[in-house]
Amino acid sequence: MRCVVQRVTGATLRVVEEGVERSHARIGPGLCVMVGIERGDTETDLAWAASKIAHLRIFEDEQGKMNRSVLDTGGGVLLVPNFTVAGDARKGRRPSFDNAMRPPEASAMFDALCAAVAGEGVPVQAGVFGADMRVELVNDGPITIWLDSRG
Repeated sequence: MRCVVQRVTGATLRVVEEGVERSHARIGPGLCVMVGIERGDTETDLAWAASKIAHLRIFEDEQGKMNRSVLDTGGGVLLVPNFTVAGDARKGRRPSFDNAMRPPEASAMFDALCAAVAGEGVPVQAGVFGADMRVELVNDGPITIWLDSRG
């Protein structure tokens, strides 16, 4: 499982249906996480990612050091299903998405990730699996971290 974690001052997600955008999810300060679920991802990968998202210390403490997690700050997490994060652009000029897990398995795994992050005690908002979405965020820092459950 691959995740692009961005520390944000806020993020908004809108879903586009039949050419019409409607507001779907919003967080204030916290993390916006683009989630790529790969073939072969297991419950172990899911648990690792959920714990890492909740406990990753990328918020400043009183001394200005990145020593606090989203749990410590009381922030929220916006999880966005994004199969392109599982893409491979090492060869050629067009990325391959062959390693992305196929729906509906990936949809179920994304739902389970949302529940697991919430189970860590973090308020979670989520995008819609398979939908056309628009995400607006203000990257704070900017702080962007790449997580890969397989190393």
